[in-house]
Amino acid sequence: MPVRNAAGGTALWQYALMRLLQAVPLLLGIIVINYLLIALAPGDPVTALVGDYPAPPEYIEQVRAQFGLDKPLWEQIARYVLNVVQGNLGFSFANRVPVLDLVMERLGRTLLLMFITISAATAMGIALGTLAARRPGSLLDTLATGVALTGYSVPEFWLGQILVIVFAVWLRWLPAGGFRDVRLELSGLDLYLNMLKHMLLPMAALSFRYMAITTRLTRASLLEVMNSEFILAARARGVSERRVFWSHGLRAAALPIVTVVGYNFSFIMAGSALVETVFGWPGVGRLMYDSIFYRDYPVLLGILLLVSVTVVIVNLLTDIAYAFLDPRVRY
Repeated sequence: MPVRNAAGGTALWQYALMRLLQAVPLLLGIIVINYLLIALAPGDPVTALVGDYPAPPEYIEQVRAQFGLDKPLWEQIARYVLNVVQGNLGFSFANRVPVLDLVMERLGRTLLLMFITISAATAMGIALGTLAARRPGSLLDTLATGVALTGYSVPEFWLGQILVIVFAVWLRWLPAGGFRDVRLELSGLDLYLNMLKHMLLPMAALSFRYMAITTRLTRASLLEVMNSEFILAARARGVSERRVFWSHGLRAAALPIVTVVGYNFSFIMAGSALVETVFGWPGVGRLMYDSIFYRDYPVLLGILLLVSVTVVIVNLLTDIAYAFLDPRVRY
């Protein structure tokens, strides 16, 4: 029986638990669909295992049997799902290491880039959208809308190449790629500053689009809320315009903003592959690109599972934030 609070709604912790339980069959279905997509794709993973040199048919069949590729598709799927539940994501064909170890080695760098990018894009987007909404039709509103429209239209990989040409090749202010300067022995604060220097260009290329999306939605949501009846009622009661905007308007406009932040975080990992490739950032996105090139199907499946889990978790956190900001969601 659901636990009800005094107002009749479901308790927040139980609402979160129910959403978490609903995510379990969803993840199982995603695992099966991902495997089917990879298995039915053109190409043979045995090519990555035996190399480009001609090999006897007996050896090819031996390799195929060793990795279970000679089994029926339903049996391969069942075995893969069972292995994933046990924490085994398989063995990389190209790198000859367990997939989980390979992905976890790269995951930290991608998460670092993601968190900083989303934080910067969200902060700048909310600030620009708020400033534009406070003075609709002004020069500031026009500039913010123009920046948002440009950022939404420019492809990330193209912007990354332009940034490399300008800031790395012409001006030589920033490095063109990499995670850190491997020629220098750095530690402590110097190491973190060097990593931040290498991160600025990929962060700028990734954050521009997500900042634009946040700016447009924040502006539109605030303009809609500020024309609502409860805002007019607050003004009629003599509440100051500053308090009306920040205490009433911004909180009421927060739900769409939370949605777009969750959307940005969910898709930035999938969209980081091209940017990481442009800047040589050794993260999960670059690993996905290399895995496609070498037809390393177990690594691709592991990365797809990671992206799927990230999307499900972020959607779950977004729903919980919804329930916290607006208790009506739990009714």
